[in-house]
Amino acid sequence: MMHSKKYPWIVVGLLWVVALLNYMDRQMLSTMKPSMMVDIHELQTATNFGRLMAVFLWIYGCMSPFAGMIADRISKKWLIVGSLFVWSAVTFSMGYAKTFDQLYWLRAIMGISEALYIPAGLALIVEFHDSKTRSLAVGIHMTGLYMGQALGGFGATIAHSFSWQSAFHSFGIIGIVYSVVLILFLRDKKVDTLQTVCETHKTNKNSNLLKGLGLLFTNIAFWIILFYFAIPSLPGWGIKNWLPTLFAENLNIDMAQAGPLSTITIAASSFLGVIFGGILSDRWVQKNLRGRIYTSAIGLGLTIPALLFIGFGHSLFAVIGAAFCFGFGFGMFDANNMPILCQFVSKKYRATAYGLMNMTGVFAGAFITDLLGKSTDAGNLGKGFAMLAGIVLLALIIQLSFLRPRTNEFVE
Repeated sequence: MMHSKKYPWIVVGLLWVVALLNYMDRQMLSTMKPSMMVDIHELQTATNFGRLMAVFLWIYGCMSPFAGMIADRISKKWLIVGSLFVWSAVTFSMGYAKTFDQLYWLRAIMGISEALYIPAGLALIVEFHDSKTRSLAVGIHMTGLYMGQALGGFGATIAHSFSWQSAFHSFGIIGIVYSVVLILFLRDKKVDTLQTVCETHKTNKNSNLLKGLGLLFTNIAFWIILFYFAIPSLPGWGIKNWLPTLFAENLNIDMAQAGPLSTITIAASSFLGVIFGGILSDRWVQKNLRGRIYTSAIGLGLTIPALLFIGFGHSLFAVIGAAFCFGFGFGMFDANNMPILCQFVSKKYRATAYGLMNMTGVFAGAFITDLLGKSTDAGNLGKGFAMLAGIVLLALIIQLSFLRPRTNEFVE
């Protein structure tokens, strides 16, 4: 099966489900606050809830560079399988939490295990896909993240109909079972047997672990990509963690409605954005080496007016329309980050590079999640979203001014 022409797309399909579970398990907590705070009283303040969301991001961010370095040195398959199993077990365990401290530490463990997935998953996909299909493949994989985000919005619905404990238990079991499916069907690009995995690990033990970091940090283009990735992460993570709350406040609706409405709007528009952005980028880059950069820039440009309308809109049409515009643009941006990285970084260090990108993006997300929590308590959540538009504009200008690739596939 691995040697068939269809297998690169089978890999995308298998990892699509992992991506879905990755975001669903982390996202549903943001919509279940009303149900959970009945049993765990510390969640009644937005500041404490922001702390709970932020600890995941800080741990996730700290682990991301190490996750990338590990993925560049050992079997990506087994790293993905182990990551999925552990975070699914943690999700299941959260259904038994009785105190804020228990939730806090379980959320921290989830940050460690989930961080191991994204660098390994994206690196495996770009190993199987060349420049003709790379952005589309990454984009399709990203739709799994958006679908997980949308399904996570139904956590509030399940919690309202049954209990928040049932939501955690159900989604945790699904992930544990799917890890077995990956063991049976997922394969590494070059490593197919346990013996080869051990031999590869033994060889890599003698290599300089810091060599990849040294090469990346002396690459000016990588620093620009790092900045360009981090800045849009501010509104990106803000939308993920606080849009349900903003919908509930600005539209005066219950969280059981606001959760699914907000997450489905973002997921549906992002789904369209990554597919459109992936196809456009793969075609444009065949004619112009900056095609991926231009595609990404168009997408990021769409998020700027969207943030203004999300922050200040109070009608159903304005808020949902702005959320749709943001999701579509961010999807175009999301589909091209790893493919752009491939134009500047050797495949030997791409997981490490993406791990560093993930770290900076998530640290930005942790900062904005905590800040928006305080803004919510002060009644300024909408204003906080609108102010992010100016920061995104700065990142867009820097990206267009300085990123100039010389090839579709960087070779050291």
